[in-house]
Amino acid sequence: MRVGVLTGGGDSPGINAAIRSLVRFGATHGVDVVGFLEGWRGPMENLVQPMTMADVSGILHIGGTILGSSRTNPFNETGGPERVIQTMQDNAVDCLVAIGGDDTMGVAHRLAGYGVKAIGIPQTIDNDIALTDYSLGFFSALEAITDALDRLHTTAASHHRVLILEVMGRDAGWLSLMGGVAGGADVILIPEEQFNVDSIFQKIKRRELLRKRFSIVIVAEGATPEGHGGQVVDEAEVDAFGHMRLGGVGQYIANRLSERMKMPVRVTNLAYLQRGGSPAPFDRILATRFGAAAIEFALEGTFDVMTALHGMKIEAVPLGDALGRPRPVPEGLLYMVDLFE
Repeated sequence: MRVGVLTGGGDSPGINAAIRSLVRFGATHGVDVVGFLEGWRGPMENLVQPMTMADVSGILHIGGTILGSSRTNPFNETGGPERVIQTMQDNAVDCLVAIGGDDTMGVAHRLAGYGVKAIGIPQTIDNDIALTDYSLGFFSALEAITDALDRLHTTAASHHRVLILEVMGRDAGWLSLMGGVAGGADVILIPEEQFNVDSIFQKIKRRELLRKRFSIVIVAEGATPEGHGGQVVDEAEVDAFGHMRLGGVGQYIANRLSERMKMPVRVTNLAYLQRGGSPAPFDRILATRFGAAAIEFALEGTFDVMTALHGMKIEAVPLGDALGRPRPVPEGLLYMVDLFE
């Protein structure tokens, strides 16, 4: 059997560990693995790279993806699906493993309707893919956010400031909620609940009464202000999958707080720093297990599925059921937003 692998969308720490696992586990089970470069552009344009044991040696701890990535959507290109199928045939590829989020794996699922045998590996720091407890990259990003909050605390306390940290999270607040709890943020804002700037101001004033002369606010990029009419958008243009570029909600809050605060208000947007760098141990282990499971599913003839973590087990779930709807923070965890009020 020959398996092709590609990585699409935004990168997350742990992708290379998954590629390494696919190649190494595949080699011990008679499976040849080839890589397609630059996301879905690879199988569309026949950008193929052989993947040997030597190619994946020493990449376990390296962030990003050695295959490169893009937001290419074959279904937006003339003859895109047919070009993918032709490339697979030309390179004798029996099935594809797509490592990515909803968009990347969504293409794999749609290609199943064209007879393509595909398996998805969930990868996004947002942790918003349904039917899996965790996605690759989440815990690594969580470490980066917690570290950033620790650092912001020292300067906020020293200079008596309100510091706002904007983090990723378009539709789900896993990063802002868990990062805020782990990093001791005083105000946590997530997409699952609209926020009111006056309520933020009141929380900060209550801290002042307790002689707390600084406050830390963490906000997900997709958090929505009450009465704003939608998310704060950095660019109105959409990408190949129809997504607008979010950004600026931290500055939105700062502008409105500055009108009322006696202490300075400053904004830090963690941006790409939260998804760069080496993967955390949890992500290295999860990636290794996901990669091995994908090879097992392929050998079993189980396709149009996604690898999923359920407790301690890695299981196959229908790819179509895992896509199309974001996985929000469940109501049972929302109490942590105001845990210490």
